[in-house]
Formats: sequence, C-alpha cells, structure tokens
Amino acid sequence: MKNHKVVITGAPGTGKTSIINGLEDQGHHCFHEIIRDMTSNAKMEGEPDSFVSNPLVFVDDALQFNKDLLYGRTKHYIDSLDMKVPISFFDRGIPDVLAYMDFFDQSYDKEFTDACENHLYDAIFIVPPWKEIYISDNERLETYEEAEKIHDALMDTYTRFGYNPILVPKDPVNARVDFILDNLKST
Repeated sequence: MKNHKVVITGAPGTGKTSIINGLEDQGHHCFHEIIRDMTSNAKMEGEPDSFVSNPLVFVDDALQFNKDLLYGRTKHYIDSLDMKVPISFFDRGIPDVLAYMDFFDQSYDKEFTDACENHLYDAIFIVPPWKEIYISDNERLETYEEAEKIHDALMDTYTRFGYNPILVPKDPVNARVDFILDNLKST
C-alpha cells in the first residue's frame, strides 16, 4: 500500500493547524508542526519580552535553528515511510524551511536543497492569508502583511521544486478538510 505524503502549508495564521486537527479528527495520520515549540523555547532562552517577527533573533545560531527544523521535518518524512496508512499529512513540509530562509534573506547550502529534492511529497495544499481569521500570539510573531509575503515565498519555493500547489479556499474548517480530501480522491 502506497502512503501518500501530503503537505498542508501556508503563511502563519491561515488555519493550517485547524485543518490538520480536522483531518486528524477524521482518523487521518498527521505530523504536527515543530516550529511553534522551537520558537517558544528559543524565546525563553533569549529575551521573551522582545516582540519581533523573526524567531531567529532569539537564537545564538540561526543556521543551526534552521538545520534543526530541516532535520525535524526530514525525520517526519522518513517516519512516514514505514507507516501503514494511505495518507500521511504534514503541517508544513521540508521546502517551508527554505521559503522562510528566503523570506528572511538567509543563505543556505546544498544540504537544504538536497533535502527538498530527495524527499518528495505527493501533493501540496497552500492555505492563503485570510485577514479575518489572522491572530498574532506568542509563537506567531509575523504581521498580516508579513504573512502575505511569506505566502508568496512558499508559493515560489514549492513551484521551484516542481510542485503545483493547490490553494485551499477561505471556508470553514470542515469545508477546507473536505476540499483537500476531495482533491486527493481525484488524483
């Protein structure tokens, strides 16, 4: 049985986690996002009262922070290879690391691009920015305008790696989950 690997991604505050939770509620296996915990931990080690959009300012080694993200998302992918489920959903994929590095104008080497090229997903769903539901919190540090630019970086990065991202409509969570599942049935 082939295990399809499907990424749900998008800028911060677009409803990705709600969609992942909705898929999980229907019995689908989902790999959860790791950045929120990493950002929270980095803030606790840095200056937690500073409010900035880039979580990398809280860490001593921005490249290592991004490598940790890369390794964590790659581990999720590798873990999915042994799963006996028809679909594994991922709250963000490996190319997200590069998209954010591009957004924050950070350089990366072949290790990052190789991870994207060697761990391919079957489908990418991008949840677009939606001002009406956007909320900042302790781990979501970006403004809505930055979220729009991150959306563009995600689209560019996934397209650069040969994907045709599918935009998820701005609908209630259950309709978004149905949209994703219906699209997967037709492919």
